[in-house]
Amino acid sequence: MIVWNEFRNDARVLKEAESLTAAGHRVIVHALHAPGITQEREVVSTGVEVVRVARSPFWRLRRPAASGGAVAPADGGRIGRMGPVAQALRIAARAWTHLALLWHMVRLRADVVHAHDVNTLPTAWLAARLSGARLVYDAHEISTSREGYSSFRKLVAIVEKALMPSADGTITTTEARAKFFARAYGIARPLVLQNRPREQAPQVSNRIRQELGLSESWPIVLYQGGVQQGRGLERLARVAAQVPDAYFVFIGGGRLDTSLRQIAQELQIEDRVRFIPTVALAELPTYTASADIGVQPIENTCLNHYTTDSNKLFEYVQAGLPVIASDLPEIRRIVRQHDLGLLVPEGDNEALADALRCMVGEAQLRAHHAGCARAAAPALSWEMQEHLLVELYRRILGQSKPSAS
Repeated sequence: MIVWNEFRNDARVLKEAESLTAAGHRVIVHALHAPGITQEREVVSTGVEVVRVARSPFWRLRRPAASGGAVAPADGGRIGRMGPVAQALRIAARAWTHLALLWHMVRLRADVVHAHDVNTLPTAWLAARLSGARLVYDAHEISTSREGYSSFRKLVAIVEKALMPSADGTITTTEARAKFFARAYGIARPLVLQNRPREQAPQVSNRIRQELGLSESWPIVLYQGGVQQGRGLERLARVAAQVPDAYFVFIGGGRLDTSLRQIAQELQIEDRVRFIPTVALAELPTYTASADIGVQPIENTCLNHYTTDSNKLFEYVQAGLPVIASDLPEIRRIVRQHDLGLLVPEGDNEALADALRCMVGEAQLRAHHAGCARAAAPALSWEMQEHLLVELYRRILGQSKPSAS
């Protein structure tokens, strides 16, 4: 497998690697190395091997970053629009790393090269061609219409159109995205593996209240994930002023962190709008379970957002939280099918405030949707779909039983 991150907080890739390892395959994840933070080689979880390479030949000259306990969000910050020169420099800088990744993968002579997202697809495709491996492309996002990717949309479209049809297996995250890729590139509809967590045993936690020293017994409204553009977070922070007797807690980091804190200060609600830096994946469920309402106010700023169902939605379900979420097709289907909570028109501040006041003020309503979430948790877990990944590998390898890869 190849990822364009440090593989410290990539829950989806880790679960896929664990499932394939459990099925009898040997899985090596190739990732990026951060001096002072990551190891160049290690074995994680249930035997998943990790090999990391430097981002540039000058990485040893970089000052090591503070390691600490927090983990950077997997989805990173907003890229934004870049000029032609900046794009060229960025591509040149990354070329070094891709060559190093290519070298490591070709030497392995693996049975399968599995690319996670479009920024690894060309390197994975070339590694597969040079080593005679099968190619799997796992498109986590629609990167031709993705928040912050405006400078690279044409390049992404060229890469996917040229290489995606040649993949032996394709994967994406929602039914709507699978339909998009099939129509856009004339391929068979990709396998859908939703961004679900593993099934979690019900737990009682008071972690957020204890860590933040929350003195009132008010419900905790939780947003967890990257603090990025297009997710309705600045809107949520402002709406908090209209929802008394509730705490609003943001868990995660990103480019909007300062802006959200400024909004809370401006509205004089710093006592009710609180922040926790991004936490390690293993610790996150105890934080989620200590909240009372999970919120996902994502905005319809691009096709990628319109077709998402959101990993945090499934995380709230596993924690048994009632949810308030934007009324977008994939999110709507899950929320309505399992009666998980309230849907609001995306971008509608008044509707969001009304839904929050309703859920905060009615304990019986929260209890009803929380019970529905707990009942739906087994069906909306990773375990209920991981066999599809194993079957895909068996098919592309022409095997009746898994073997080492």
